[in-house]
Amino acid sequence: MPKKINKPFWSMTQTSQTEASINIDGEITTYQWDKSDTTGASFRDDLKALGDVDVINLHINSPGGSVFEGISIYNQLKQNKATINVYVDGLAASIASVIAMAGDTIFVPENSMLMIHNPWTYCVGNSAELRKQADDLDRIAESSVTTYLAKSDGKISEEKLRQLLDEETWLSASEAVEYGLADEVLPANQMAASISDEFKQRYQNVPSALLKQTKPATPDTSAMRQKMINRATKTNQLIKQTLGGF
Repeated sequence: MPKKINKPFWSMTQTSQTEASINIDGEITTYQWDKSDTTGASFRDDLKALGDVDVINLHINSPGGSVFEGISIYNQLKQNKATINVYVDGLAASIASVIAMAGDTIFVPENSMLMIHNPWTYCVGNSAELRKQADDLDRIAESSVTTYLAKSDGKISEEKLRQLLDEETWLSASEAVEYGLADEVLPANQMAASISDEFKQRYQNVPSALLKQTKPATPDTSAMRQKMINRATKTNQLIKQTLGGF
């Protein structure tokens, strides 16, 4: 029987003794708001549970999420001995695009997109704390720059890459291949790039086609605000713990 581990936003399935599929179909989470949320640690445990396979087919349709959790997932995939084939089924935005760089080969359908930008966070505090937060974000950004440049193999200069990151750039499939951030354009599929209202508000330059999508039911904004405050507080604590020695 195939091994299958289902989550709301992702799944891992061992399709044969030598091949497995991983699907990331939502936000990359930092904290387990409930038992169904996925973190880098749970991804590691389930990846290990798949056992030794020769090929992993990673399908991504994600608006991004936690930088640290995404980097953890990227490193886990890079350290795995399997050949990693990445398929950007719809959208690989923000840290999800960094995870995509783990692919030995990255396939992008004509109607899919990659979005790259500099990391950001919610922050509260005095002027000194805000300045430190900005410095920390600059340090965190370097890991993404290194990852993109390694994949591009010289097809994009560091200067051009930093410009694209500064401008929050939404790359078409052909542009991603041109810059070395993908390897092959595939025919368009039925899973076109999409994004939730939360991420439409968070990002600066969302393409008009994504902005015109039908809006889901309006969530409880008070609960969302409290969740954002809690997330910001925990993220700031994590950054201080991780970068405190810099």
